[in-house]
Amino acid sequence: MNSVQHISYPVRDVAPYINWVYFFHAWGFESRFAAITDIHDCEACRISWMVTFPETDRSKAIEAIQLYKEACHILQESDKNFKTQTLFKLCKANADGDNLLLDDRVLPLLRQQTQKLDGDKSYLCLSDFVRPLSSDIADTVGIFASTTDTEIEQICKEDPYKHLLAQTLADRLAEACTEKMHEYVRKTVWGYAKEENLSMKELFAEKFQGIRPATGYPSLPDQSVNFILNDLLDMSQIGITLTENGAMNPHASVCGLMIAHPSAHYFSVGKIDDIQLSDYAERRGKSVEELRKFLTNN
Repeated sequence: MNSVQHISYPVRDVAPYINWVYFFHAWGFESRFAAITDIHDCEACRISWMVTFPETDRSKAIEAIQLYKEACHILQESDKNFKTQTLFKLCKANADGDNLLLDDRVLPLLRQQTQKLDGDKSYLCLSDFVRPLSSDIADTVGIFASTTDTEIEQICKEDPYKHLLAQTLADRLAEACTEKMHEYVRKTVWGYAKEENLSMKELFAEKFQGIRPATGYPSLPDQSVNFILNDLLDMSQIGITLTENGAMNPHASVCGLMIAHPSAHYFSVGKIDDIQLSDYAERRGKSVEELRKFLTNN
């Protein structure tokens, strides 16, 4: 259970796991235009799809068609030379208050504390979804890091438009690699969802059991947590390095946790007060000033 596993996926294997909605969002398109990815790639089918839009939106639909065609071409070219890579580890875990104990490391977490307008009295922390240390029963939490070959981000550097297109695709490929890995972990390695049989749309809608909070996102907002995960995973195995601020390089990289509890769900930590920040800093062994810069939105 405690060994780090490394998987390398060809681009063609993770391409079906790309969530194109986010790709199109990055290019300023509404979600409805991502439906082009479900249309047969013949000209007649694309024209038929385009004319389903009001006339005022058809020029945007034509742009979406062209963008998707160019993205698919870059994916095909990338598959010849590049790959995606992921590391994951299933850690012996328990919750100790607002801390997660992962193997021999302590991962301090943050808890919601802003009063909720809907009257909800629950103030969540990710540790709530892990068996407590007081139970004397070990639980499991997964950790992961995924990335693409650095060179993918450098495609077409002489053409600003295609270069940006390649960078956007690299971001989506890192996420797609993670999606494929997480499915494999749930069904095979961890094995708590052996009977899972979800379509891609169901995967994107997160219909599976458990969650996969990434660092820097609302449930796990402190990017400096990357340093702790790096100590456990050694991300350099797949070419990821961390800046002094904990940012990952290549940019098209993602890391975080995998939690299997059936009731686990995403939430936003939101604003925290100075008391919690001070407590968090003490648990991290860092100064309040050092951690405050990682929590500017909190």
